[in-house]
Amino acid sequence: MELAVPIIVAALVVAFAVLSTVRVVPQARRYNVERFGRYRTTLQPGLNFIVPVADRVNNKLDVREQVMSSRPQPVITEDNLVVNIDTVLYYQITDPRAAAYEVANYLQAIDQLTVTTLRNVIGSMDLERTLTSREEINTQLRNVLDDATGKWGIRVNRVEIKAIDPPSTIKEAMEKQMRAERDKRAVILHAEGERQAKILTAEGTRQQEILVAQGDRQAAILRADGEATALERVFQAVHRNDADPKVLAYKYLEMLPQLAGGEHSTFWVIPGELTQAVRAVTEAFGGPSHPATATTDEHAAPDGLPSAGTDSAAAVEQAAQQAQDAVAHARAEVAAAERINE
Repeated sequence: MELAVPIIVAALVVAFAVLSTVRVVPQARRYNVERFGRYRTTLQPGLNFIVPVADRVNNKLDVREQVMSSRPQPVITEDNLVVNIDTVLYYQITDPRAAAYEVANYLQAIDQLTVTTLRNVIGSMDLERTLTSREEINTQLRNVLDDATGKWGIRVNRVEIKAIDPPSTIKEAMEKQMRAERDKRAVILHAEGERQAKILTAEGTRQQEILVAQGDRQAAILRADGEATALERVFQAVHRNDADPKVLAYKYLEMLPQLAGGEHSTFWVIPGELTQAVRAVTEAFGGPSHPATATTDEHAAPDGLPSAGTDSAAAVEQAAQQAQDAVAHARAEVAAAERINE
């Protein structure tokens, strides 16, 4: 029994010494080892051995990327407005020795550096630019922080602005401005729509008038072409058949009632060729001719016609009646001649 106690004590001492010598470091962790108070090495993940009593693990650091969210910080803009800005910082420890011995508290140091840098950056911008330049602010913050924290063994990967809160009065003014801008855009769009509608309506009316005018022009051209063709055919028929002047006189007398029966015929001049036309038609069908007798009165009219001083309407009616009588007589003679030929 007396020997068992020392053996047990010795075994416990050996076990303690072995356990003190072995250090197992988890993945993504780094252990800084000091020997008699001075930095000696950094243990890597896995199984490591140290000298008991002489070596001591001082710092256990996580080298994964970390996220640090700072509390809202009041910042004054260039136009003397106070805004509260909340930031999110993504960093990673690249040198465990520097992170443990170059700065006392790297988290506090990063937070204070972020606040001072943010105030410097925002202080050179007005409120409107601050609200619309988040990407620019993030880039400037990351460049300054990454350069300053490099000697601390820390790399700043990203800096993001989570929120920018202007004062309540500024928010109300911004909301009013936004409503005014929206109302302005709505009025402009409405006016543009009405303008476009009027332009389209005017274009449609113009196009319609052009098409109507083109249709009227085409119809007038076609009517003129038809009349020209009809006249040409009549002229060719007369020329080809060598029409007798008596036939032409007959057609001349047929047109006189139509000329006198117009709606706007208030004054009608009796042509001088009327007597000759009547005489030619009468002679053509064997009727007696009535040559005009000379009178001493220079205003006397041809035989059977009213003088120039008589009423124009009575003259027209008398001439038309004589022409109709002559035509009726000629048609009767033609019908009689046709019966005889049959």
